[in-house]
Amino acid sequence: MKRRKMMVAAGFCLSFLIGTLMNLLFIPGFEHHGERLHRYHYEQQQQPGADAPARLLVDDLPPAEAQFEPTAAVGRLPEIQLQIRERLDEVLRYRQGRAHWLGTGDAARPLERRRLMDLEQRSDWESYKAIEKNNNYQHASDRFQPTPAASIATQSHREFTREPMLGCSSIDNVTNVQYLGSGYTKAVYKAALNSSFSVALKSVDFGSHDMENCVKKYASSRDCYKLASFKIVKEMTLMERLQHPNILKLYGYCYQDSNDIQDTVTAITELGSPLEMIQLLQMPWEERFRICLSLMRLLHYLAHSPLGSVTLLDFRPRQFVLVGGVLKVTDLDDASVEETPCSPSSPSDCLMEFPARNFTLPCHKGRCQGINEKRNLYNAYRFFFTYLLPHSAPTPLRPLLDKIVNSTGELIWDTDETLVHLKKVLDMYRNGHYLKNNSQTHKTEYKRLSSASIAAENYRCWPSYQHDGCMLSVFSVDEAIDVCESHAQCRAFVMTNQSTWTGHQLVLFKTGAASMTPASGKLTYIRLGTAER
Repeated sequence: MKRRKMMVAAGFCLSFLIGTLMNLLFIPGFEHHGERLHRYHYEQQQQPGADAPARLLVDDLPPAEAQFEPTAAVGRLPEIQLQIRERLDEVLRYRQGRAHWLGTGDAARPLERRRLMDLEQRSDWESYKAIEKNNNYQHASDRFQPTPAASIATQSHREFTREPMLGCSSIDNVTNVQYLGSGYTKAVYKAALNSSFSVALKSVDFGSHDMENCVKKYASSRDCYKLASFKIVKEMTLMERLQHPNILKLYGYCYQDSNDIQDTVTAITELGSPLEMIQLLQMPWEERFRICLSLMRLLHYLAHSPLGSVTLLDFRPRQFVLVGGVLKVTDLDDASVEETPCSPSSPSDCLMEFPARNFTLPCHKGRCQGINEKRNLYNAYRFFFTYLLPHSAPTPLRPLLDKIVNSTGELIWDTDETLVHLKKVLDMYRNGHYLKNNSQTHKTEYKRLSSASIAAENYRCWPSYQHDGCMLSVFSVDEAIDVCESHAQCRAFVMTNQSTWTGHQLVLFKTGAASMTPASGKLTYIRLGTAER
């Protein structure tokens, strides 16, 4: 009998131990990181594009002043939930900002419809969410009667953009999914919606440093996901608020259940090519100038945006992409409209510190005057202008370009004045005002042949539009002759029927004319010999 009791007690203890281990292993938020990461990447391969990041329901968050049990398991949860609330408040401030809007229609937009619905009663939101998940935004207005808040926002979006937004059904069957890269929080994928249209898909990277560190600290993957995904929500909000040719376009977004987390959110954006500084330095000057001009137009807009002066706190080149040669900012989750508070009696409040030098700005009405604009401008100087503007520029333009570089490096000019001077450079270049007076004859004579080209006989020059040949842009035939005479190996050149963004014509310079071929629309000039004087 005694032995039987001991066996029963041992069995009870063993079952209790096994139950405790099972609870620890399967409790939400305690999944082993390696297994979670492996499963995440496996699902990415099985369902490309379906994994997308999360709607942040406000009614899931406890009040900021709520009290929690000070236990080891949940003792840190109030801190992360306060952080979530802070990020939510920031998004709401951007969404609710009152400002002058470009275009017509109400300022509320489809992304804001999502946030408005988050703030409504749960029953109203659930009825709308089920419909949204099964319908594309392109056809939603024809398929269902939305709730009043959804109806207002849908109407305002239609008035504002006059084009539909992409939704979940748009990315259900994407093809050619390619991983482009990831940062501290987000992962970016390229996906083809059809044979001719590709987009970028942004989502929270479950294996990112941000998520990994947060889960280690707070032991709640659900809350950590909410915190991280607010960066995407903020970025989408700013993309909708700040409509500008040098800000990446937001095509839409999708909320789906993924990775044991409900309503993960994926942003669907315009696709661009990442900036590589080595590649930029190898570009022809005209294309590098275009990048700097695009950047300055962006900074001028941000200094006078509908939300106020916006600063890009993370200004590294990797935060920008090229779309058809035009620079666009792609990462806005670190943008801010908050200008540093200050006291006139404490000049150090308005100290801007950079690796090479520091600036102290004036304190005006309790704020550091122009600090957002000045920070952007100096970062443009140190990351872009100083490398891309002066080098290999036409000689007559260099004094003005040097003045632009020096004035931004010293913060003498604001964005208005800097943009005016860059536009002056553009006008001089586009209209050929940088060229010498070519009233005098050239050193050599050239034979002109219509509808002809030269197939081979290439040589390399730098910087060239063609990596295996010498292709440069010129304003006129006279400039092409000047270039040919300045190259020792040039014996001919072909005026192509292609032009650059400034209207300059692309020209191929050759070492000879033995491989002459017919070519409609092209002109070939063959160097004959020294001109008579």
